Amino acid sequence: MSRQGVEGKPRWSEVPEAVRREVETLAAARVIRGARIWGGYGPAPTFRLRLADGRGLFFKAVHSGSNEFSRQALAREERVYQELGALLAPVAPQFYGVIAVDDWRALLLEDLGPKSAPPWKLALARIAARDLAAFHASTLGVATPAWLDNVAESAARITWQQADEESDGLRQVAALAGAHAADAQSWLRASLPRLSAVTSALRQVPGPYAIIHGDVRSDNLRIVNGRLRLFDWPSVAVDFPEFDLAEFAQSVEVDGGPDAERVVAWYRERLDVRPEALDAAIGRLAAFFAYHAWQPEIPDLPRLRRFQRQQLAVTLRWLARRLAMPLPRWTAALD
Repeated sequence: MSRQGVEGKPRWSEVPEAVRREVETLAAARVIRGARIWGGYGPAPTFRLRLADGRGLFFKAVHSGSNEFSRQALAREERVYQELGALLAPVAPQFYGVIAVDDWRALLLEDLGPKSAPPWKLALARIAARDLAAFHASTLGVATPAWLDNVAESAARITWQQADEESDGLRQVAALAGAHAADAQSWLRASLPRLSAVTSALRQVPGPYAIIHGDVRSDNLRIVNGRLRLFDWPSVAVDFPEFDLAEFAQSVEVDGGPDAERVVAWYRERLDVRPEALDAAIGRLAAFFAYHAWQPEIPDLPRLRRFQRQQLAVTLRWLARRLAMPLPRWTAALD
């Protein structure tokens, strides 16, 4: 398979032989091809496996050379598949088991096929938005394990106050705009009280809450046989469904697809959207990107900061339109 990414990933032949043997034992079939999966924003060894009996499986692993974030994410995702399988079944891939050999630990999952988007055709984006709403509707108010993150925990992680404090009064954020940094600083300082108030209002919005994926974007979804499937579940939480919606809608726009409000309209065909919750969710996302987008590049994640800058631009413009605030025209320098 030709290289299609910049992350360092081993070939299937470079995966320890004992690990490959264990895969074949669990799958009860010989692996005849292991194609590296590029994309995403991490270096985890990921493969689409073709078996001798014609089936396809997805292999995702960590080992002693993986960073701590990747190891924790895989451990959490393993727990998600093992304990939430019935609730996630409409959208999640089938879970076949865990491979644990020496310092390697891997998940073996249903192969959902090649990337569906981008490009985001209108029909594809509408299917994804409507099916995401249907999934949320199916989990509204359901009983969930205590270990799942909840609204209070997720809302407290990154706030506009934290972004302000960590970025030298948002100067580091404004500097991303280059020649337009002065305009950016002026807009950010003037808008900060409104951004903070809208985002913190999420704590006052009543439930019900749903199981959310927590990272809905093109790298983590497929459209298979005309319906949405989601994978990469370590960020799963019990939260406002509007948070998943905001994250998905802005990512579609970042990917060059339909604008975020059009995605929201399609979502509304299956589930109502509370404007105050959506505004707060967009504000929370913007705070997250403002906190991270200016920080140093991460060697193992060479494309992440650029993506976060693009997301910051889209979320700020989207929120400004919704709240009738002055448009942050300086964000064009971040795209």
